[in-house]
Amino acid sequence: MPHITLKSIANNAEIDVIWDKFQEKLELLREQLNKALGKQWQEWEIPRDADAKWSDAAKKLHADWWQQRIARQKEIDASIAAKAEFEYLYDKPYEDKKKVRVAGPFTVESLSPHRVLGVDEHDELIDPLKVAEESASYDAGQSFEQMILQNLKSAGVQQAHKEDRITFTSIAGWPGTYICAEGKYLEGDAEKRAGIFIGPEFGTVSRPDLVEAAREAGDAGFDVLIACAFNYEAHASEFHKLGRIPVLKARMNADLHMAGELKPTGKGNLFVIFGEPDIDILDDADGRIRVKVNGVDVFDPSTGDIRSDGAEGIACWFIDTDYNGESFFVRQAYFLGQNDPYKALKTTLKAEINEEAWATLNSDTSRPFDKPKSDRIAVKVINHLGDEVMKVFKVA
Repeated sequence: MPHITLKSIANNAEIDVIWDKFQEKLELLREQLNKALGKQWQEWEIPRDADAKWSDAAKKLHADWWQQRIARQKEIDASIAAKAEFEYLYDKPYEDKKKVRVAGPFTVESLSPHRVLGVDEHDELIDPLKVAEESASYDAGQSFEQMILQNLKSAGVQQAHKEDRITFTSIAGWPGTYICAEGKYLEGDAEKRAGIFIGPEFGTVSRPDLVEAAREAGDAGFDVLIACAFNYEAHASEFHKLGRIPVLKARMNADLHMAGELKPTGKGNLFVIFGEPDIDILDDADGRIRVKVNGVDVFDPSTGDIRSDGAEGIACWFIDTDYNGESFFVRQAYFLGQNDPYKALKTTLKAEINEEAWATLNSDTSRPFDKPKSDRIAVKVINHLGDEVMKVFKVA
């Protein structure tokens, strides 16, 4: 059966014109009918059939009113039929076995340091290695690691500034326990070797994994370790160097889950490094403390050094003023942003914002707070690409 959408009726402006044209006549007839019968009927209260006891004049008014009412409805129906959009509803659709319904993949991504164990229908623990072996490959002859390396070769590793992009001249496989490939890039005129560590397809990279990968990179004579993962544990973000080996943590874009459907064009921020935040702990006059964020430390591939960038690369930052080592609680929040974030916030909320209240949130220095009972605070910084890094500080 054909079905008219409500949107088509609601957007039909001609219906209002038809209604207004008939309403004046209908209201006049209704008032005359109420006067003749001594009633106070509204439009919806007028009966469809006239009472035999009514006078001839009342019966004529009643017939005329219904004639105009029916004429109005017919004209409205004709307008809807001429201009409305139709869709067909089917009572018993047939089943086509040749059609394949595609869904997923649906994943739950977490930044927490906790690991979750799966249990099957027999209440037995699921072996994640066995599941990985039984999972289908992305392409004929292409594994998840090969797909990541192929995109890494074409896209490189992006940082806060485009000029800081690490572009590989070559990427080759490496027979390591944690390091799966060797990438070569230019640092000025000198060629440098990077050990590439790839995290799990669905999971989080822990700090011990990075430590072992960095040791392996040092033993193999690499100049730097580049870790590629979708997520990192909170404590892994604090680990940035082991001996002489810098550890660069590149966060992989979720688009890489598309695997074979994603063409390695080199466009888009598929691998992004977000450096360590540059934080100062300031003592307040009354024994309390403040936190000041100066920016983020970024690896410069042209010199091989770590340089500090300003706060303009930070979108927002949060403080847990009493960090317990397990869960990060946002106790203070600040939003820096670019290009007049106050104006953007007013536009988004479609309302006026108290400028004094906004000034307390649009700041690179926190409000004073008491020293933590746990002797530790944690600061989480998020850049404009949505990447985040957390750093823990001990406060005596």
